[in-house]
Amino acid sequence: MVIPFIGGEWTVSKIILGIFLPGLLVVLFTRVTYNHYVGLILTVALIAASVYKGYTDSWWLIVIDAASLTVGFWYSSQMRNNARKQA
Repeated sequence: MVIPFIGGEWTVSKIILGIFLPGLLVVLFTRVTYNHYVGLILTVALIAASVYKGYTDSWWLIVIDAASLTVGFWYSSQMRNNARKQA
């Protein structure tokens, strides 16, 4: 299934992955590095490499990735603050 105004092949799967994957990567890298800023920077670097290689072919996907990054960064900040309160 291809959405006409976005175009491209495998667009629906790219949108679904764009909604979930960047946010999950921010949370994963935050858990590994114990710093939510480093997690965000590593995820942005991966997405930038993806855009550079041509895997992201529309502005809509970049906007969806940015929204997912924002949600993942917010969640990792909340997760870190809750861990500090419990400690």
